[in-house]
Amino acid sequence: MDMFDERSASPMLIAQQMEPFDDPESIYELKLDGIRGLSYVGDGSVDFRNKRNMQIGPKFPELLNIFENVNGRCILDGEIVVLVDGVPDFYRLQKRTLMTDPFKIQMEAKRYPASFVTFDCIFHGNQEIIWQPLMRRKEILSKLVRENERIAVSRYIEGAGRKLYQAADARKLEGVVAKRKDSVYLPGKRTKDWVKFKRMSDEDFLVAGYIRKGSHTFSLILAKHVRGKVVYKGHVTAGVTEEAVNFLKITGKNPFQILPTGHENAIWVELDHVCVVEYMPNTLNTLRQPVFKGYRDDVVVSDI
Repeated sequence: MDMFDERSASPMLIAQQMEPFDDPESIYELKLDGIRGLSYVGDGSVDFRNKRNMQIGPKFPELLNIFENVNGRCILDGEIVVLVDGVPDFYRLQKRTLMTDPFKIQMEAKRYPASFVTFDCIFHGNQEIIWQPLMRRKEILSKLVRENERIAVSRYIEGAGRKLYQAADARKLEGVVAKRKDSVYLPGKRTKDWVKFKRMSDEDFLVAGYIRKGSHTFSLILAKHVRGKVVYKGHVTAGVTEEAVNFLKITGKNPFQILPTGHENAIWVELDHVCVVEYMPNTLNTLRQPVFKGYRDDVVVSDI
């Protein structure tokens, strides 16, 4: 069996965040605010897998016919996005991932349809092409896909990373990814061949509890695992909805050994939800202007 049949591939990861730069040996693509994953296309079907190799196709029924627009058997790397007014809307996307009712999923798919934006191909025909340089993989990808509203190929520019970042910043998009033209594809690995320029930083946290601030206002209490202990990491209020709080399971048990004052009215929950928090980058050990972006189901709770 090969990589395609085994469903054994993992997405290559971005190594680090850097200040924007120009490099003639690199290409630059917009960093989309979506769900990263691999798409196994062939034999009249498509199988979407997230970074944990979990099947997510049933959450996005509007994408299950994209095989009609792809020539041949292949594994495509890309992002599932939901566009609202031409801009990726992560809230709408993560809302879909938390749904389980097929009827509600279909209704949401009609209201806010998702699209798959592919930027790499790592398997074509009957062979892996991960050792081919990026620009060769891009060439193969461009010949495989016929674009429509549900599938597109990511555009890129060469050399001018600063200008693309300025354009992304002006539109309040997530940022830019820089990739070396000669980079090979290392599944599941981080290398400096792929780096990002982000307008905002984001980070994953455990949700340990919440505090009700008002009739419809809530603040999530954030945590991380540090050397076997649950450590307090602050709060996030902006972006937290009552719907987000309703996903949490109340335990009434405080998981922290050390906790700042001001949590007398906290409602403690099971440590089974990971959330993404976006914030302004700074050098202090605090979250500056944090915004709740949503929950993630593509990471393991113990890894946070």
